[in-house]
Amino acid sequence: MWSPCPFHQEKTASFHVDDRKGYYYCFGCHAKGDALGFIKDTENVSFMEAVEILAREAGMSMPERDPQAQEKADRRTKLAEIMEQALQFFRLQLNTSGGAEARNYLAGRGLLQPALDRFDIGFAPDSWQGLWDHLASKNVEEELILAAGLAKPSSKGKRPYDTFRNRIIYPIRDSRGRCIGFGGRAMDPNDNAKYLNSPETELFDKGRSLYNYGPAREAAGKGHPLIVAEGYMDVIALVEAGFSAAVAPLGTAVTEMQIQLMWRISDEPIIALDGDAAGVRAAQRVCDLALPLLEAGKSLRFAVMPQGQDPDDLLKAGGPTAMKKLLDEARPMVDLLWEREVSGKNFDSPERKAALDKSLRETIKLIKDPSIRGHYGQAVKEMRWQLFKPVNQGKKFPLRGAPKVAIPQVSTKSSSLARGSETSHILRQSVILASLLKTPEALEAVEGRLGDLKFIKSEHRIIQQFLLGYSGSADLMWTAAIEKLGSAVLTTLIRAPHVAIAPGVRNAGDVDFVVTCLLQEFGQMFAIDAHGREVDEAVQDLSDLDDEGLTWRLHQSANQLHEATQGIQEDKTEYKTAKNGLRLKQEERKALENLLDQIDFTKPGQR
Repeated sequence: MWSPCPFHQEKTASFHVDDRKGYYYCFGCHAKGDALGFIKDTENVSFMEAVEILAREAGMSMPERDPQAQEKADRRTKLAEIMEQALQFFRLQLNTSGGAEARNYLAGRGLLQPALDRFDIGFAPDSWQGLWDHLASKNVEEELILAAGLAKPSSKGKRPYDTFRNRIIYPIRDSRGRCIGFGGRAMDPNDNAKYLNSPETELFDKGRSLYNYGPAREAAGKGHPLIVAEGYMDVIALVEAGFSAAVAPLGTAVTEMQIQLMWRISDEPIIALDGDAAGVRAAQRVCDLALPLLEAGKSLRFAVMPQGQDPDDLLKAGGPTAMKKLLDEARPMVDLLWEREVSGKNFDSPERKAALDKSLRETIKLIKDPSIRGHYGQAVKEMRWQLFKPVNQGKKFPLRGAPKVAIPQVSTKSSSLARGSETSHILRQSVILASLLKTPEALEAVEGRLGDLKFIKSEHRIIQQFLLGYSGSADLMWTAAIEKLGSAVLTTLIRAPHVAIAPGVRNAGDVDFVVTCLLQEFGQMFAIDAHGREVDEAVQDLSDLDDEGLTWRLHQSANQLHEATQGIQEDKTEYKTAKNGLRLKQEERKALENLLDQIDFTKPGQR
């Protein structure tokens, strides 16, 4: 059998079904599978739901359940059948004279008969026992009518009365298409409840249900974006405008289970709430609810309607094009969280900035997934930088609260900057080793620092261990090194261009000068490593915000790095190193030597 493919748009029939072999294949989009796969893909259901659908269509019974579970399932089936009878009653009432006002209202909202039929919209008459009497005449047990939430017992000892009276009725169906509840809009403007849902029953749990869930799931499976609107009419307007994957919570705030239901059919549902203050607050509440539930690939986006409009209003004013543009510009959750914290606030003091940091930090801590929490922290850091960045970038001192220290990304270790630091370390380390081999008398003054240094190259680590373990005389060190390490290793080290011209090798034998140079090299490398650890500590926990404390730490670390690499360039012309390793200024040492020269230690009074 051949037909146009249900999975992509085409004019010719390229979708082939071979019922003998039991598979389908599209020669256009290459979709393929068996009967179960076809149901799963076209209706966007799970495997077991597909099995139940096919079994029901084939008249086959599913494996027998536990007797209690079977009894419960049978009762739910009865209740669902009663709900369908009630729906047919409401549908008929819409076309009676009593439903004229409701029909006029629906027509005024732009709903024509095809839409009324598609969504099975009905009307509950303005009578106390209209539905009760109808179901009783069909021999429906009174207990089942009450259990289905279609009537309520009288507190005055009279007959039960209908739950819905003088209301437009919107049926609520589960994922299998069964009617499990109703939503009713009051026709009386003075009614205390404009919208009323069925009470909680064995079938209906409003916190675990979404309006239009089944059709939206099927449409989302075909690539339509899942849109979450606020009310029944918004969903109907969206579907009629071509946005088939639209759902709505049932007159209450979105629940955790409803978010999970959304994620079952779409990784990134778009929350399209009203553009008034209440709609924005509702969107922010959804953000708070969703934060602990976030998983990799599962999130929410938000399309906030223009001020004073809901999706139905926007579609009437601008048509599907305006709605599509708004959906395409839907914003991530982090944007709404940031706006809530900064909108209408002034951060002209360190205390206010600290309060912002604390609030954002507490919000981000709600995210359980460490990777997502880290990415949120990084996004907030960037927004904070944009908020507090200095406007006078050309001045020497930036504005307070606007740090100029760049926080490395997670990928820093593979960057050219990191590779450059590693290369610099290798060069410095080779100079240190060569200097100690050529001037072994300097080893005693720097032995502790040599042991603390982490050498990068394996051959350098071998030379380090030799130097630390050598116990012979200085005169014999080079010979012992050749015997222990081999001449090739030492020749390669000494002949390197940067080593050959290094002061520690070129001025071999000037112990004081070599020690001064080595201490400078050690100081620079330890300062670079210390600064790197400070930065790494900031990178490792990206959920923390770069507040004033973190900025100060990085600034201090950068200053120390600058002093070690640039600001401390004293050499042998200014300093001498004493035998105990203490560095003394040349002028002070000369003054002491001159004083000692003036003293005659042979005289008893001056000894």
